[in-house]
Amino acid sequence: MPIRTARRLAAALSAAAITTAITAGCAGGPTQPTTAPPQAAPSSPATAPNAPAGAAVGEFSSDAPGSVNVYWTEVPQGLVLVDGLRTLSDARRALSRVQATGRPVVAIVVTHPHPDHVGGLAVFHEAYPTAPVYANVATAEFLRTDPLGFFALTHQQLGDDHPLKPFVPDHPVAPGAALDVGGARLESAEFGAGEAVTAVAYYRPDTGALFAGDLVGNHVTPALLEGHTCGWLTDLDQLRARFPTAKLIYPGHGAPGEPAALIDAQRDYLRTFRALVHPAIAPSSPAGADVDPAERQSVTAELDRRYPDHPRVASLPDLQDRNISAVAAELRAETAANQPPACRP
Repeated sequence: MPIRTARRLAAALSAAAITTAITAGCAGGPTQPTTAPPQAAPSSPATAPNAPAGAAVGEFSSDAPGSVNVYWTEVPQGLVLVDGLRTLSDARRALSRVQATGRPVVAIVVTHPHPDHVGGLAVFHEAYPTAPVYANVATAEFLRTDPLGFFALTHQQLGDDHPLKPFVPDHPVAPGAALDVGGARLESAEFGAGEAVTAVAYYRPDTGALFAGDLVGNHVTPALLEGHTCGWLTDLDQLRARFPTAKLIYPGHGAPGEPAALIDAQRDYLRTFRALVHPAIAPSSPAGADVDPAERQSVTAELDRRYPDHPRVASLPDLQDRNISAVAAELRAETAANQPPACRP
């Protein structure tokens, strides 16, 4: 996803508002509901329920609100780390869990460029300086240039617990490339603007483990502030088609779960959100193309009814109100001619 797309987004949305949400926890549709919100993982890799034999995956989840995950998966030569958490202190806590395994980190892979998934990368890089850090070109460029001011504002809000400049991955992942990391094969797939401006999912065909970042979440309320729910729905269809043999999805927010259930739940949330907002921007609605306070309250109440016990991925008390504004703007810009099949009612 070219950075010029991000700059267009900056012109359309408040970077400060988006960053506030991402600082506290970035979007990830319901880190898909089949399990409770994530808790801190054991100190050594464990096989998740229903995982295939040998799929030892360790997990550390930061504190709520905005709990975010980092994973490590066993490979013949050590461990491969997935993402880097939000803060330096969280990364140090996770590092102690990783080090307790007694196995070295031989590679780090990054799913997308939101601050809550990369803020602690420097901690892991300093501990394992020879381990390559992989990301697609768009993610590396986003981290290098900070076109929306995400990282400057995150550092301003979190202070020294978040780096002023994020660590930039040093090994580019070409679209669809396979990686040989520590004696194991990781397949990858690149996705366009959806939950974030760009994303990469990583798949271990030998174990069926799919690390999807924030393309899916489990039992959480996402932040939709970037206004790409249609792109996100398209990404979900592509994710399912690209990795049909996946046994378990490891999401950026929430507990691992069965792929079809998590993808369906994420799609259901996004389609429901769009369907609830759409009538509120109809010309015949009370405020016309705008969404008035009563309509906002109605949408929020219905979401709470349909998706109870879905903690916010951001600490913003008005997250749903901001989500409604972003999705309303997105829907106003859509037409039948430019709407892909995944986004049609």
